[in-house]
Amino acid sequence: MKNIQVSFDDTQTAFASKSDKDLLRAYWLFKIIGFNWLVRISPPLVHTALALRLPIKGLISATVFKHFCGGEKITDCESTIQKLHEFGIGTILDYSVEGKESEADFESCLQQTLATIDRAKGDAAIPFSVFKPTGIARFALLEKKNAGFMLSQSEQEEYARFIDRFDRICKKGAENNVPIFIDAEESWIQSTIDEVAMEMMRKYNRNHAIVFNTLQLYRHDRLAYLTACIAEANATGFYAGFKLVRGAYMEKERARALKMGYASPIQPDKSATDRDYNAALRLCLSNTQRVSICAGSHNEESNLLLTQLMQEAGLPNNHPNIWFSQLYGMSDHISFNLSKQKYNVCKYVPYGPVTAVLPYLIRRAQENTSVSGQTGRELKLILAERKRRGK
Repeated sequence: MKNIQVSFDDTQTAFASKSDKDLLRAYWLFKIIGFNWLVRISPPLVHTALALRLPIKGLISATVFKHFCGGEKITDCESTIQKLHEFGIGTILDYSVEGKESEADFESCLQQTLATIDRAKGDAAIPFSVFKPTGIARFALLEKKNAGFMLSQSEQEEYARFIDRFDRICKKGAENNVPIFIDAEESWIQSTIDEVAMEMMRKYNRNHAIVFNTLQLYRHDRLAYLTACIAEANATGFYAGFKLVRGAYMEKERARALKMGYASPIQPDKSATDRDYNAALRLCLSNTQRVSICAGSHNEESNLLLTQLMQEAGLPNNHPNIWFSQLYGMSDHISFNLSKQKYNVCKYVPYGPVTAVLPYLIRRAQENTSVSGQTGRELKLILAERKRRGK
């Protein structure tokens, strides 16, 4: 697909924010990630080393954590926020501590999310905040609710606390004019999250989109769901917000469906996912008066398609209802080249204690290994830029 404005091969723009040392570290990191067997065996090795209190935290902090995360606290992320902003790219502060199960942990996640909203208020460098629903509620509770089982009295009280946390985040976003991204989860808890997210949209998206639900288009039912949501927004008068992604749990989804004997919610192949993702972009672009979107994609074709659709519709590159987003540490050739042409671009910048964000870091490594050509593309671009710099 050809686009007269954006070239994702412009490595000078893509890596303008990186020093020679940064590029060299990125090269070796992606080189290592390219070894599938090493990525497979690294999680148990890392966890064992930490359990034995071996001194590997410093190594993790100086390599994979430094590349994919902004720091351990919000204040640690300031230099990253400002550097991205210099190049016209916004930051989404993402508290990426996962797998916690206690009420204290959920309250801590709530307070961290509220703090990101405080930090984002009135600052163009931080256009959104984000939270993960399983960061504020037990996975098993949401699973039971999603399956339609009756909750016990204590579980009803626990679920009420989840709704209260969810509402407090969205309300604070609305009060401070900071839009909120709700991250997607596994399909067997997602319907419950969708229900709450839609209720929050009806409640807080009265003047413009504050609450954004995330749709994973590797699910074959998401395009129909998006169509229904937009129809409701148009019919009842609220504004809809969506972050469109391909998805992050495909192997887990298929394995569970096979084990439990139900039809897999996952698309039959990648081409079907691509088809629905691009159709979702077209649908949202035809409803920009009522719908705001963030294209959370590392796929070059889909990003170029969105720029093309905007041109065809006569929309300005910086249309306030249309954003592009990639993860910090990945696909800078997309983010920085889009930003150079004045498109709205933001990066997810995770933060949290080094050992607590390990699940996130492991997923990033696995994602780069499993996505066809991802690691090779990153390496090719880094090598091209090092060559351009005479390195």
